[in-house]
Order: sequence, then structure tokens, then C-alpha cells
Amino acid sequence: MKYAIVTFGCRVNQADSLRLEMELCARGAEAVDPGRADLVIVNTCSVTATADQGARQAIRRVARENPQATIVATGCYATRCEDDVAALPGVVRVVRNDDKLRLLDFVPEVNVPEHDGPCGTPIEPGIAGRTAFTIRAQTGCEEACAFCIIPKTRGAARSLPIEALVEEARRAAAAGFKEIAIAGVHLGSYGRDLSPRTSLFDLLGAFAAIDADVSYRISSLEPMECTEPIVDLVATSGRFMPHFHLPLQHASDRILRAMRRPYTLDHYRRLVDGIQARLPQVAIGTDLLVGFPGETDDDFAAMTAYVASAPLSHLHVFPYSERPGTEAARMAGRVPPAVIRDRGAELRRIGAGLAARFRASQVDSERPGLTLEDGTLVVTDNYLKVRVPPGLPRNTRVRVRIAAGNAVGSAVVQ
Repeated sequence: MKYAIVTFGCRVNQADSLRLEMELCARGAEAVDPGRADLVIVNTCSVTATADQGARQAIRRVARENPQATIVATGCYATRCEDDVAALPGVVRVVRNDDKLRLLDFVPEVNVPEHDGPCGTPIEPGIAGRTAFTIRAQTGCEEACAFCIIPKTRGAARSLPIEALVEEARRAAAAGFKEIAIAGVHLGSYGRDLSPRTSLFDLLGAFAAIDADVSYRISSLEPMECTEPIVDLVATSGRFMPHFHLPLQHASDRILRAMRRPYTLDHYRRLVDGIQARLPQVAIGTDLLVGFPGETDDDFAAMTAYVASAPLSHLHVFPYSERPGTEAARMAGRVPPAVIRDRGAELRRIGAGLAARFRASQVDSERPGLTLEDGTLVVTDNYLKVRVPPGLPRNTRVRVRIAAGNAVGSAVVQ
């Protein structure tokens, strides 16, 4: 049986797709492109209307180019708009997020032999061409951000036990993975729902104690949950990449309150300034939401003024997208689409400048990294992508010297 998985959205979706691929490989299925697959799984996102549209387009494209394929839709858009997705051409099953990791049990149309379940699924090195392995530590979210639909599509926060996650990390390291990304829908809430209660800091400490040649990259953390002990652990353990992703969303306190984000710009500024002082070579990324209802020219000016001067290395800019059922969808003060586009373009221009500034600060320095693709691309610990001459295999630890601009850097095996 031949399969393909098309994934949209966050690292959690990527981790879910990875688990499905592991399950399919363990059952003897072969990964191919969607145009040749018997089974195509589309793992959807619904964080914006654009994400919804992308999933619809992907499903229609598969149905058009491979009309014999069994198309199964899952993920947040499939959960939020189950009937709409089920009506798309070629879709034979819609599997909600709660059942995603048991998806194959819901697809009798495809002959995929059973085995002993995801917990026993072998981890193959380089599965689906991946060099880094992603562990989903938790799913769900109980925050009440006014713009976000994800708590309704992912449900309440649910954490996996530390012991299970440590075992998964050990198995990934034993299979040859040298980098593990730790992801969650609301990662900072990890462990609050477990009994006995634990925390993300406890989980990170357990990962750091694993005796294996593996490093860790922490996925997105809410600013109020990136605590001083976590920063200290990243700075001192030698096991975590100097890389944080801390969603700001906005730099106007008035808009942050309307968004129901539980921090202020001053809190965020002190957090990132403190991290940068502790880890001078750190990469810090953020998410910014432009065009939230009621956003004025002054609010946007506050955003550009802060972001342009902040020690950030990359920006993810999202135009506000009305999500039915959210508090923001009922708010007055809609920002015209053309204004949202212009403001988004300005933030992306600033983001390009920040990325160039960060890379320039690293020129002629040496950073540890890992080779990807055919061995000619290295991703450094602080998330720079550097082209190097051919000759190194993929998934090799190297030290790379950063060259100016887009010039090819040099690398030596560690």
C-alpha cells in the first residue's frame, strides 16, 4: 500500500503526521508523492482562513490528479468544519483531532495490516526524510485568547507522562536522530493536568538527563511561561539549542488586553532582553498578529517601533482572520483588508531586516550544527541555515563558520 501525508500548520501537526508515518511504515506501507498514493492523509490547520483555504485546495488537487486515491482529512479545520470537509471531492473519511492518532482504525477502505499500536511503533532513522524528530509533549489549550479557535478544535490541555516522553526520546536517539524538537499546543502548560502535577521544567530536566547523543530544541512558549529556571537550563545544560520562539502577538498593551493575552509589552521586553543578555548568540523568534479589531495607527506604530529595536531574529506575521465562534469575531472596529495587507507588508520588511542583522552578527563565528538534505545545508544551534560544500552525509554534527550574505560557509565534522 502506498501513502502520502500532506501537513499544514504547527509543529504539533507535524509531530502528529510523523506518528502516523511511523505507524504506516511499521505496517509495511510505502511513502510516495500524493499523485501516486493509494491513501492520502491531509492533516489540516485552521488558525487562519488562509490555512482553511490551503487545505481545501490541497484536497481538490489530490482528487483531481489522483481520482483513485482514498483521501482522509484530519486536523483542526477538519474538526472545526467536519461536514464542509467531508463534502470535498474524494474525501472518504473525516477524522477529528481526538481520534487522529488512531486514524488507521477508521479507514477500512485501505488494507493496512494492524500491529501493536503507536506505543510500540519502531522509530526509523530519517523517516520521511526528516533529520530532527518531533515529540508532542501535550495537546489542547485552556487559554482564552480572543482571536484563537484552537482551544475549540484541540480541546482541553492533555499532557503525556514524563516517563513515556523520555522513553520516546531514548528510542529516537537510539534510531540515530541527533536533534529532538519538543512541541505542544500550549507547551508551557505541560504537566498541570497530570497527577501528581509536574511542569515543563521537570520534563526538560528529564530530557537533559538522558545519556544519549541528542540535543533538544524547545518549540513555541508563551511569554509568561518562559521562566528563569527554563532559561537557566537552556544556558547551562549544554543539551538545549539557544533558540526560543516567544509569541508577542502585539506591542500595544491596549490591544494585548483586548486579545486577552496575560502579559504586557514591558514583561515581554524584559524577558527577551534578559535572554539575550544571558545568551548573546541566541535566536529569538516571535509571532505578530496584524489588523486585530480596533487596531489603530497608533497601535501599529507602537508595534513597529518596538519590533524594529528588539533583539529578535525572525518574525512570523499573521493577518487577523476572523474565526467564527471566537470573541474577536463579535468585536467592532474592523480594520480594512487593504490596511491589514499594508501593515503586514511593513512588518515583514522589518522582519527581513532583523533576520539580516542577526545573520550579520554571526559572520565569521563558528556554531555547532546538523547537516540536512543532501549534506550541503546546515542548521546551526541558533537556527541559521548555512550552505556548505558537498561531501558530508546528512544528519552529521559539524561546526560551521558563518559566511557573509548568502556565501557558502565552511564546515568540519565535530
